[in-house]
Amino acid sequence: MKIDLLKLNDIIDKYSDKKGTLIPILQKTQDIYGYLPEEAMNKIAEKLNLTPAEVFGVATFYTQFRLTPVGKYIIKICHGTACHVGGANIIDETLKTKLGISIGETTDDGLFTILSVACLGCCSLAPVIMINDKTYGKLNGNKLSKIIDDYKVKEKKGNNNG
Repeated sequence: MKIDLLKLNDIIDKYSDKKGTLIPILQKTQDIYGYLPEEAMNKIAEKLNLTPAEVFGVATFYTQFRLTPVGKYIIKICHGTACHVGGANIIDETLKTKLGISIGETTDDGLFTILSVACLGCCSLAPVIMINDKTYGKLNGNKLSKIIDDYKVKEKKGNNNG
């Protein structure tokens, strides 16, 4: 997939004359593309007089950065103690069956990415997932299946209307 590197010009111009701006530039780049494409990191390296390895090193050191595209809906499964005890493994299996992907993968249609997180801070609602910024708790396989179906229906309606 070809990416539009022109989108980076304003960001790089805004920060390039300041020291210590690589992380903010990478954050803004990820905001644009949803991840850090290799071509974008190479352009950033060139404009900041860094090697591609230096930029890649920073991007891989911090967990906030993604090097591959993610789905429209990022599903974070809590695997903290309360969720683990409460049935996070059932959540994992339900999503794997329902979406046909495992943790760390994205559906072929680009809609869903599943991530595992250490804690979402909602222990009283265990087991918990977060889809983008919305939290769903006290889950079981059936409840989770319905939530995923609702997102799929929403997408179909959105795609047919416009």
